[in-house]
Amino acid sequence: MSQQLPNPQVPSNWFVDPVFLGVPGVRRDEEDNPLAWQADALCAQTDPEAFFPEKGGSTREAKRICDGCEVRSECLDYALENDERFGIWGGLSERERRKLRREAI
Repeated sequence: MSQQLPNPQVPSNWFVDPVFLGVPGVRRDEEDNPLAWQADALCAQTDPEAFFPEKGGSTREAKRICDGCEVRSECLDYALENDERFGIWGGLSERERRKLRREAI
């Protein structure tokens, strides 16, 4: 069995400690932790590699997961506010987020 090499596009700090976030579905005060929405994110329960496909790779699986996620809008807002340049955030690819930004101007 071959060992899969890490995807260089996956940020080294992608992982957020679930103990820090709390229990899914039970959010803490947003003032204490503005990223509390991540505790309810479906992507936190799946393989992060799907959300950072290699160039030309499929985004279908990540977008399918995002479609059913209750914090999709918070995720997209975060990506837009923080100028995330890689990966699928809120169901949109880097290219789709750039287009969204251009249309908003």
